[in-house]
Amino acid sequence: MIKSRCAWCGDDPLYVAYHDKEWGVPVFSDDKLFEFLVLETFQAGLSWITILRKRENFRLAFDDFDYQKIASYDETKYEALLLDAGIIRNKLKIRATIGNAQAFIKLQKEHGSFSNYFWQYTDHKPLECMRLNLKEVPATTSLSDRISKDLKKKGFNFVGSTVVYAYMQAVGMVNDHVEDCFRNKEMMM
Repeated sequence: MIKSRCAWCGDDPLYVAYHDKEWGVPVFSDDKLFEFLVLETFQAGLSWITILRKRENFRLAFDDFDYQKIASYDETKYEALLLDAGIIRNKLKIRATIGNAQAFIKLQKEHGSFSNYFWQYTDHKPLECMRLNLKEVPATTSLSDRISKDLKKKGFNFVGSTVVYAYMQAVGMVNDHVEDCFRNKEMMM
């Protein structure tokens, strides 16, 4: 029996595995939330499959997404990242990742965890969206606008509303699996 999935994942095995096992699953771990923040930052303007294919390279280059280490990167490490052909070598995104690690730690201190800060926007529960098809899935919402604005005020970069909404989807804050996708019902259980 063929499973019905969200059409965006196509039939690429890496994309299908990501869709089936990760996308939309609620994430409350600060470590994992930071990993997705890094990946979404680098995804801006690119396809998600490009990021998925380079994910392990990012993991190696950015010390297993350890925000404590990343927050203390110096110019030598920054320059090394610019030379790393395994990742997206975008100067602004690399700088943003270092700055975002610093802002992430500051938010943790203010709220007890980044998860507490982030999930407060939905009362610590995923939002059920009930999309009939991909055309109904927005690129931004008023909530992603609000979170984006607040993150920017708190020193984050590359967190525009579109990036934030994609992040919300990835970490399960919103369930945007379309109605006939087998994961939609699983996410509501």
